[in-house]
Amino acid sequence: MPTASINGVSISYTDTGGDGAPVVFSHGYLMDSSMFDPQVAALAPEYRVVTWDERGFGGTRAAGPFTYWDSASDVLGLLDHLGIAQAVLAGMSQGGFLSLRASLLAPHRVRALVLIDSQAGQEDPAVAPAYEQLEQTWLEHGPGPVQDIVASIILGPPDGTVDYKPWFAKWAALDREELSFPFRALMDRDDITGRLGEIECPALILHGTADAAIPVAKAEVVRAGLAGPAELVLIEGGSHASNLSNPDQVNVALLEFLRSLP
Repeated sequence: MPTASINGVSISYTDTGGDGAPVVFSHGYLMDSSMFDPQVAALAPEYRVVTWDERGFGGTRAAGPFTYWDSASDVLGLLDHLGIAQAVLAGMSQGGFLSLRASLLAPHRVRALVLIDSQAGQEDPAVAPAYEQLEQTWLEHGPGPVQDIVASIILGPPDGTVDYKPWFAKWAALDREELSFPFRALMDRDDITGRLGEIECPALILHGTADAAIPVAKAEVVRAGLAGPAELVLIEGGSHASNLSNPDQVNVALLEFLRSLP
């Protein structure tokens, strides 16, 4: 993968190139740019598709603490590096967190938003202690003792459509100490629900009905809060990573939305 030096970070990315309208995909926590392979394959014939590894994952290192505002600055810097004036920003979970913030930082750079199993608020206090415990076990003993639980939350049940094994291999290779930086960005993020009314671009919200991490109600809050036209499409049976568990449903809705943009 090529890299770009942005905000003092060497960021790995992919770019299909071409003359199509650009769409930039940002992945979720513990994932990397490869999680959008099904979307790249579906969109590349018509669009210029960019994916990237966020701090702490894939080929991008996290040298120290950061926030999703920093990540938003990263994706905007990537647009600059690639010579893209305006793009559709599509993000899954934390990718949506940073895409919303990029829309607040530079609304003129964001043609539209696609939010996949994401939200605008903070972590639910009822589940935050369990996530903290999972992280502590991971840091002390590696992902092995908790990887099945984590995978079921993100990818769906073990007998579902997503193969855990490739992700287990990626997680085993992660630097445990470095992982604490993106984890703290996730758990300590600010609530931007009250600022959704500042975002006026069109938005497509895709949310799995079987999302075990973020309930559909959180997506409904985002739809209601955005100032621009926003459509919520439920992905029947979709996991937290509904673009992986139900790629066909996601791709159909995604292409329909992109083709509808002026």
